[in-house]
Amino acid sequence: MTSWDGSWDDAAFRDRLQKVLDEFLDEMSARLAPLGPDAVTLLEEARRSVSGGKRFRAAFCWWGYRAVEPDVSDEDALLRACAALEVLHASALVHDDYMDASDTRRGRPATHRAFAGRHRSQSWRGDPEQYGASAAILLGDLLLSWSDELLRRCGLPADRVAAALQVFDLCRNEVIAGQFLDVSVQARGHADVDTAMTVLRYKSAKYSIERPLHVGATLAGATPDHVRELSAYGLPLGEAFQLRDDLLGVYGDPATTGKPAGDDLVEGKRTVLVALALDGASSADASRLDASLGRPLADADIAELRRIIDDSGAHAQVEQVIDELVSVSLSRLQDSTFAEPARAVLRELAAAATDRAV
Repeated sequence: MTSWDGSWDDAAFRDRLQKVLDEFLDEMSARLAPLGPDAVTLLEEARRSVSGGKRFRAAFCWWGYRAVEPDVSDEDALLRACAALEVLHASALVHDDYMDASDTRRGRPATHRAFAGRHRSQSWRGDPEQYGASAAILLGDLLLSWSDELLRRCGLPADRVAAALQVFDLCRNEVIAGQFLDVSVQARGHADVDTAMTVLRYKSAKYSIERPLHVGATLAGATPDHVRELSAYGLPLGEAFQLRDDLLGVYGDPATTGKPAGDDLVEGKRTVLVALALDGASSADASRLDASLGRPLADADIAELRRIIDDSGAHAQVEQVIDELVSVSLSRLQDSTFAEPARAVLRELAAAATDRAV
């Protein structure tokens, strides 16, 4: 049993989590080895998709547990449960990159681009893009299945795992439906601020922070009051987290984010930032921004669209909203019944999730 020792080593946690993921992938590799070299290639891409990243979802799951039960009787089992959230995240990113026609993820080719490139390099028959799309869909589905398996077989008490799986089911329902809302918004080419916030809440905010907290807390035997307290902290923080991500999608440094400059503008994402800019910009600037979304953009074009967003006041407004949401989140955390050790780390995680360049 591990008790709180007054410290939280985020890097060590990420290393331990990666070890759990690597061991799970080793097990899956042995399971699929009889399928031959194509399965090996798919597993290699699966390894890449679950490597690296900020690991926020796993950390919030871990501290959702410890907010309710400070002592961890089986750290390895809890780490496997936390890893399930990261495998779910990897599944969502593989599918999201294909739906957004993204070229890169964390500085390397997105899954569908990597497999399309393999098709071309081998001079195979058929359409390389279709092959890449098929591979990305199948890998995302496989990762989604594995996320369930990791949580179900984590090793914590069966009744706690069964309850956590109900939360996990809700989480997956929300993120998939939220993704469809996003796809529909892009197809219509219009989203007001309320619609953009709904997409943000269900596509990202809830599954990034609130639901991981709930999964961890449920594994620890949380009461309904615990769950409500974690929502009061986690939902506004999740919204602030995604708003920061939206800013990085427009203003982020490619060397840090691993994505092209102004990637969200090129992909035509109708984020809260864009909705606010369209509302606040002059008629000419709003028309320019609206017409440019979803089109190839040179560096000069991106600079001009950033200027429009800045002049509209949207950039400053989103920064202000992030600050307000974080303030609400931390205030509710301070008013919670959770022990100070857990509150201390949850405050650290709030800062890490919203004050970042990647």
